[in-house]
Amino acid sequence: MDEEKAWVDARTLFQALRDHEGADAYAGVVEPWLARARLAYREALTSGVDLLVATAVDGPDERCGDLLWELYALSRVSDVLLTGFQPPGDHAGVWPAVSRAEYLRLFTGLGLTPFEDTGTFDPFLYEIVEVEQAEDPDEPVRITEVVWPGMWVGSLLFGRAGVRVRAGARHAERGVADRSPLYWTYLRRYRPTVDLSQGWGHNSQWRTDFRVDLRTAAGDEVNACGREGVDALDWTAPRLTPDERRELLRHRCLVRTPTDAAALAESGDFFPFDWRM
Repeated sequence: MDEEKAWVDARTLFQALRDHEGADAYAGVVEPWLARARLAYREALTSGVDLLVATAVDGPDERCGDLLWELYALSRVSDVLLTGFQPPGDHAGVWPAVSRAEYLRLFTGLGLTPFEDTGTFDPFLYEIVEVEQAEDPDEPVRITEVVWPGMWVGSLLFGRAGVRVRAGARHAERGVADRSPLYWTYLRRYRPTVDLSQGWGHNSQWRTDFRVDLRTAAGDEVNACGREGVDALDWTAPRLTPDERRELLRHRCLVRTPTDAAALAESGDFFPFDWRM
């Protein structure tokens, strides 16, 4: 088989998972794909991410365009495989389930590095899945359970770990932090999601860029390929204060009822995709 025919991509895996019927999706779909992807795909991913990390802050190298689309497609695979670990919702049972060990086997097989509880809640690393509301509204956010692991590709954050937390309402409000629309995300079975693929056609939706979050020696680069600083005057979320915009960018969702409470009803209509911090 020549190299072109042997090449696999994440879109192919996503579509195979979508079409799979019955149990044991890992053995029937994921494992054969991974067996073909391990060498060439893993090497291309690693070298591409190295180039992306080196250039992202000043504007990604034009050679990274296909990589950003591929990372987005791979993030879709991750999203659908994670639904089995999530609270009940509209998409329960729609996608085939895998075990935690199988999920890890897929992504570590592609060279990614998993992480779970680092000891301190950090919205750069953790997505809030459920909030236990503390009586003291000033009680800081504390992780009580890791629902699914996060993933790194070098210093690029591929996916945040999902966590249950306990927190005071001034830090994370139950029903908002765990149920408001989640941006830069294809699918969660228990809450609305918003990404730039929505509304596009069958092929065009796959030309969606992956969000680039980097952890460097100089600090975190949040949505590093964004075009505007988050503190710039912005019409895409006019009801939010500067602090609320920063929270939305870091958490990828609202975590408390905004100062202008009417903004909560509009929270699925913001456009934070160009913000960076």
